Amino acid sequence: MTALGKVWRSKSGQGLVEYTLIVMLVVLVFWLAIKNTTAGTAMANIWTQVTTCVSSPFVCGSGS
Repeated sequence: MTALGKVWRSKSGQGLVEYTLIVMLVVLVFWLAIKNTTAGTAMANIWTQVTTCVSSPFVCGSGS
């Protein structure tokens, strides 16, 4: 029971949780800012090309 109490009172993971929440907030704001712009569309097209090339590397040429 003492070990469980120490884990409960420990604050060593608090910083990690705070940084994770900050990163998630930044990602959300970035996504909301560009999702309906030409940059967002271009990034979606690039991501589609990357996933296609990773799943079928022989389909993608060196110039695509």
